Amino acid sequence: MNPIDDRKQFLSRRNFLSLASTSLGATALNTLLSQDLYAQNPKVFGGLPSLPHFAPKAKRVIYLFQSGGPSQHELFDYKPTLANMVGQDLPPSVRGNQRVTTMTSGQESFPLVPSVYGFSQHGDSGAWVSELMPHTAEIVDDLCFIKTMHTEAINHDPGITFFQTGAQLAGRPSIGAWLDYGLGSMNQDLPTFVAMVSIGTGNGGQPLYDRLWGSGFLPTKHQGVKFLASGDPVLYLSNPPGVGSTTRRRFLDDLAQLNQLTRDEFGDPETSTRTTQYEMAYRMQTSVPELNDLSDESESTFERYGPDARKPGSFARNCLLARRLAERDVRFIQLFHRGWDQHTRLPGGIRNQARDVDQAQAALIKDLKERGLLDDTLVVWGGEFGRSAYCQGKFTEEVYGRDHHPRCFTMWMAGGGVKPGITHGETDEFSYNIVKDPVHVYDLHATILHLLGIDHTKLTYHYQGRDFRLTDVHGEVVNNILA
Repeated sequence: MNPIDDRKQFLSRRNFLSLASTSLGATALNTLLSQDLYAQNPKVFGGLPSLPHFAPKAKRVIYLFQSGGPSQHELFDYKPTLANMVGQDLPPSVRGNQRVTTMTSGQESFPLVPSVYGFSQHGDSGAWVSELMPHTAEIVDDLCFIKTMHTEAINHDPGITFFQTGAQLAGRPSIGAWLDYGLGSMNQDLPTFVAMVSIGTGNGGQPLYDRLWGSGFLPTKHQGVKFLASGDPVLYLSNPPGVGSTTRRRFLDDLAQLNQLTRDEFGDPETSTRTTQYEMAYRMQTSVPELNDLSDESESTFERYGPDARKPGSFARNCLLARRLAERDVRFIQLFHRGWDQHTRLPGGIRNQARDVDQAQAALIKDLKERGLLDDTLVVWGGEFGRSAYCQGKFTEEVYGRDHHPRCFTMWMAGGGVKPGITHGETDEFSYNIVKDPVHVYDLHATILHLLGIDHTKLTYHYQGRDFRLTDVHGEVVNNILA
């Protein structure tokens, strides 16, 4: 038999099985390009016909991911007991048989060290906040603090990957890709999922790979689009020299026809994905420059977000862009901020790092609230793990470091159906173990999906013989934090 015919038959069989296994999901993907769909439902483009499963509290998410492991001891989890135990060894009964990283496993002692920074209570809620976060302290009554986050990941890359994809190993779809697949887009002129990266002054930080906003085994059309700090906001957004808008439009129309012929012959849905991506890029030539043009923002807005608000690539500017993206109904907006990895000389590093984010993140919450967007926008803040109560490396009361600590750490959420002005969970006097109401990574994901109207057990994708989901076979909605 002709090997080309064999290949065609194999591809057709493979893709028939793939399409059959994904059922309604495949149908939704195949109809995404249809202009009829836009006409029928001008508010949602694509997504699964069965979603949402119930009325959502949130329409969109802004995830402020703090890469490197922010120390809860210096920010939000006040532990005055440590001040009375400076230099004493962490009690063996507290540590138990828990593993530590190789960076401290060889230490002869684990001397306890309190934060050099003061804490005070704020707002009607009486939330304890460090002096490093004075602007965030002003909005505590809008926040829900989760003191008892925990994870099995003890190192950066698995920990970051876990929070983004629901697995420690690379290859799974990111949470934004899952939302694009399940809920579709609310704006056909901008991506459903946008990622932005900023580097803090506290430390260079861990590398962040494009796979963190990738689509994994989902069709590639669901991957996030990274906005850049310099040049074109999106790669290859501008036309090449000598190519005008009319020429590009004609080229895309011809290419779409060729891709359709290929799809008709081989049945590969990735062919339509490419067409979809080309069309989105064409529409972004108008929508993205308008988004990035901040000339319509008032001087008071820039003052609110802080001195870095005009600086491309800064966390402050990215927060302002996040608000503008939320206004334009982008579904999932992810800000990655690097630099929280303070193993040594923590006091100075975290002071600079906190200064990078404090004013801007508080401004974002205030801005969303004033514009009526906070009610249906879920804001999430946190890193991949916390920091140890004991010192890493050379110990002094003024200069010290802290190792990774996945056993308990603090995150906060705001808006989008979350109770404001509360603290969930309780840690022991060392912020080393959880005493009450633990929240796992899977639980966080289940809760985020719930607030978007999704039953996390029912958002699945069939791949390699089984149904996958963001929460794998785990996860419970944290009902106590729901408004």
